[in-house]
Amino acid sequence: MDLVLRSEAVENSGGELMACEGLSTVEPEEGMEFDSEDAAKVFYDEYARRTGFVMRVMSCRRSEVDGRILSRRLGCNKEGYCVSIRGKFGPVRKPRPSTREGCKAMILVKSNKSGKWVITKFVKDHNHPLVISPREVRHFMDEKDKKIQELTAELRNKKRLCAVYQEQLSSFMKEVEEHTNQLSKKVQVVVNNLKEFDPIDKELSHSR
Repeated sequence: MDLVLRSEAVENSGGELMACEGLSTVEPEEGMEFDSEDAAKVFYDEYARRTGFVMRVMSCRRSEVDGRILSRRLGCNKEGYCVSIRGKFGPVRKPRPSTREGCKAMILVKSNKSGKWVITKFVKDHNHPLVISPREVRHFMDEKDKKIQELTAELRNKKRLCAVYQEQLSSFMKEVEEHTNQLSKKVQVVVNNLKEFDPIDKELSHSR
């Protein structure tokens, strides 16, 4: 599943919209499987809540044999358009502001032979602004701060380990250097002994 970084509109306490960067959520994708229809609903509802819209449970297709649900559409609450009911002499009641904007965002989940529910269609784009509640923003920021603290602690541990390893390496290199110096001195002694032995060897050769 893909992790998608989003920049959404967030409504603050004064009713104004502000940008919130870096909020991440798991995005639906075709082929994603769930153990049940309810699991698919929970997933899409969580995705909707974190992305900034309200999920609507929409139409379904049932089996003609036993009436069980074979597929279900889950979409945005701004899907479709409101139709005002009119009486003989005009509207029955004063129409309220419509919350429907004909949004096409949705997922289609179908039950397969193994009993799993699979996303077979995903429409991502909304035709209206997405709004995340301040509570959701605080939740994301708390998670972000927690992750930063964990990574900072891990970084400190890594730095301590690096310092220990560097100290051990320096000690090892010092021992190697001392051993090399001692070996060089021994080799020099052998070379000097050979130089002293060379004239004697020449004299012996001449005497023969």
